[in-house]
Amino acid sequence: MAAVRRVLLLGEGNFSFAASLCGAAGTHVVATCYESEEQVSGWGRAAENIRRLRESGAEVVFSVDCTKLKDCFLPEKGEFDCIYFNFPHCGRKAGVVKNRELLAHFFRSSAEVLTEEGEVHVALCSGQGGTPADQPRREWHNSWQIVAMAAGAGFILSNVHPFRAETIHGYKCTGYRSQDKSFCVEGALNHIFTRSMPLLYFKPMICEIELESQKVSFQVPQVLVDKINRGFLELNSNHPVQTVKEKLTAELRQAFPLQNTDCCLPLLHEGHLNDVCHSNTFWIALSPEETPSTEEMSNGLAKPKFSHVDFCRDTDNNSWVNVQEGCHMPKQYYLRHSLLPYAHAITQRGDFLPGTLYVLSGPVFRKCLISPYSMPVFHEVVFVCAVNRGTENSCIRMLVNNIKTSIHSLHQTVSSFKLSISLQEATSFETAELNDFAAFDSHLSKIQCFICMKTDTSGFCEKGSCVGIIRTAHYELVSSKLVVVFASLNLDLLAMLICGIPDWRMLWTSDTRFLHQFPKGELRLFKSFSLYPPSYVHDVSFWVPDGEQFDEVAFHTIARQVSGEMVISLQLIDSFQQPETRRKSLCYRLTFQSCDKALSRQEVAEMQLLFRKEINQRLGVALR
Repeated sequence: MAAVRRVLLLGEGNFSFAASLCGAAGTHVVATCYESEEQVSGWGRAAENIRRLRESGAEVVFSVDCTKLKDCFLPEKGEFDCIYFNFPHCGRKAGVVKNRELLAHFFRSSAEVLTEEGEVHVALCSGQGGTPADQPRREWHNSWQIVAMAAGAGFILSNVHPFRAETIHGYKCTGYRSQDKSFCVEGALNHIFTRSMPLLYFKPMICEIELESQKVSFQVPQVLVDKINRGFLELNSNHPVQTVKEKLTAELRQAFPLQNTDCCLPLLHEGHLNDVCHSNTFWIALSPEETPSTEEMSNGLAKPKFSHVDFCRDTDNNSWVNVQEGCHMPKQYYLRHSLLPYAHAITQRGDFLPGTLYVLSGPVFRKCLISPYSMPVFHEVVFVCAVNRGTENSCIRMLVNNIKTSIHSLHQTVSSFKLSISLQEATSFETAELNDFAAFDSHLSKIQCFICMKTDTSGFCEKGSCVGIIRTAHYELVSSKLVVVFASLNLDLLAMLICGIPDWRMLWTSDTRFLHQFPKGELRLFKSFSLYPPSYVHDVSFWVPDGEQFDEVAFHTIARQVSGEMVISLQLIDSFQQPETRRKSLCYRLTFQSCDKALSRQEVAEMQLLFRKEINQRLGVALR
């Protein structure tokens, strides 16, 4: 037998809305109002509606304060599956500030009596909510800012639709300025809120791997703690990046002999400062240390002591690597920022077969500036094929055509929006447009062209978004002169463009409502479960240390870390240099916004304070 759904109605005037729900199967209605029974009994048809409710088995409760629901309803009676509050108002001529406060207190009170999977429905008159769904839309400061008020209690706006009073049998709005008078509900909207996943503050994380036949453990850079070992590309995963990879591979298998080589690709890669871009790399540099405790690492209190164990430390991220006693590894390591070195290594193996398409995939990591399509971690897939010199252009055409066919096929099953895929010459792209995709391993191979993709709704640049790169490298193997063709694709960007996912951070959400939209092996058009999230703007200005080059990538990485990727924009808005001392001052504007969680003004203020503290300590800037 199905459980009875408990529904709480608040602020009922004449109880006509509650009466319209009478007798709904599997629903127990608790209808309330702020006034006493004596006050409302004289209102039009209120007494009749109250009688109908009681006869149908509903509860009718008077003098209920929507900001103190826990005091009105005992826990043993059970929580509510749905709470309705139609047209809340403080009464009389209360302004927007008072009504915002009412909403904020109401949402906090609702959180105490609502089930985990419950919904809160709030109907507001046209323009009051302050969301883009309101037409016309009021200026933000003149609205009730309902989404921001709900965020303070951990709620996100998951749906919004017109409140059609004419479709509710017997409904008549009343309560204008706390009187038995109707008011205009034309253009009114019903806002549906659900609980958000809480903001998570991750503790330092130790990752254990095998490197050069030795067991190695290291502390993961804090900005990547929630993104290491997520298993999105495992065989049993239903994550869209895995589905995109599977579909691409299946299409290419029809044109090439294909071999998967994904297993055991190490997270750490050996390198030298001269080989890679230092500021964009999560380095782990050697330093003799004693094992610091988790608390010491978190607080930066670990004291250096010599022992028989070597440790590597990333000075930018307070990250450590522990090499067990007896290992001799006087080398520098970093979190892999590309799979291309492993692809090159495959070509040097004795069992490497020209004409066979080898496939590698996995997450790669790189520090980058904050922008909508720059990701500190994404899933890369690399296709490798060796052909006789002189036939490489034919191989490239065949490979690209099969990739394009596969992507078009995937997109057509998901969306009716127009999709275009094109090749762009390497010289036609500015570095910033590449999402740092081509910035690494340029010494290993030559870039031939970029694979670009654009949809009607993607909002990318005119050329499209760079989702892949074709590279070539010349080799001499045995007696043949071969050209190796490498095709590198950003699976995260492909999944975003195909499924209409507007924010790369959504791919990493822990909210189950994301993956539930993608059954195993299926790609669908993504529907956001957090609509119109509020954004908050803060500025920070500081003096740059004399004689030092300001490290903007490190600056952005700190912003990512302290906010948990809640900073969506970090823009330089002003710079100043004192004529006498030549000291330089910079002013940046930070915009905070979450794509999947409730984010309150107070939480953002705390993030901003922590950001100021961190840039002062780690970058040596003098705050103004």
